[in-house]
Amino acid sequence: MAIDMDAVRLAARKLEAGKLVAFPTETVYGLGGDAENAAAIADIYTAKGRPANHPVIVHVAPEADITYWASDVPPQARALIAAFWPGPLTLILKRAAHVPAAASGGQDSIGVRCPSHPVAQALLREFKGGKGGVAGPSANKFGHVSPTTAQHVREEFSEPGSLLDYVLDGGQSEVGIESTILDLSRVATHGAVLLRPGQISADQIAAVLGVAPTAPDAAAPRASGTLDAHYAPHTPVAQVSADELAGVLQQLVAHKYKVALIHRTTDAPAVYAHVAMPSDSDRYAHDLYAALRDMDHQGADVIVVEALPQTSEWQGINDRLRRAAFDSTGILSRLLAP
Repeated sequence: MAIDMDAVRLAARKLEAGKLVAFPTETVYGLGGDAENAAAIADIYTAKGRPANHPVIVHVAPEADITYWASDVPPQARALIAAFWPGPLTLILKRAAHVPAAASGGQDSIGVRCPSHPVAQALLREFKGGKGGVAGPSANKFGHVSPTTAQHVREEFSEPGSLLDYVLDGGQSEVGIESTILDLSRVATHGAVLLRPGQISADQIAAVLGVAPTAPDAAAPRASGTLDAHYAPHTPVAQVSADELAGVLQQLVAHKYKVALIHRTTDAPAVYAHVAMPSDSDRYAHDLYAALRDMDHQGADVIVVEALPQTSEWQGINDRLRRAAFDSTGILSRLLAP
């Protein structure tokens, strides 16, 4: 893709001045600030309405020295970096002493990744001559659906007085869901721990490490996007199995509810609004957040999502949908109660 280097340079200068800049990555758009500027990090939390103990991810250029950010880089991290960077994998490592604790929510660990999006890489190479890091959670209000286009970002931060200073447009994000997060900060005692699934699967990680990552334990570091309720539209969300879908929709329509449906079947049912999704996991992930935003704008009573396969390639998408629906648990029972 053609890169507007004037826009990239402008964005880099704004970051260097302590301003907040939304920037594209292959996963979703990030709300960026200088990872070594505690005031800029504080502005990220304020702009998003994000709890101060919820860590952000530091984005670095492909040529970056990872030891600048992490006090310990185990061999497992080196192997995964060689296999998957640049790409949608965040590694949690022990934080170097000079890196502000605000970037990690006060923890002694730090999340680092190198994005593959060409505009993100151009920005990271321009910012501080490629030697800086950009703290960048998703560029949306805390807990809401993540943005995959520049327009999504503008919609999120359209209010007067927003702390977002600039939006660097890089087109639609290719992957569409956030990065896989793997904890290696306690690898000697706990091994690799999968904190958040994403496009890079547990099976792919196991192929590199020779052992499968484990599930989070009670002492695992806090990480971005791992709260029970997250990625949620304003409209309640309910997942329904393919076998039960037709019957549930019939009942909702009979009760005069406006249903916005996200489905994979080819036939368009008689509901208020719907979007037919791709059948393969990569294309589904690419379209997911745009579909949730579109259905959220329809003024429906409920968003019904046709449940997906439970195989490994769908793990990251199922994780996002589960969290999107968490605060809506029981919504169908309430709507269809006698």
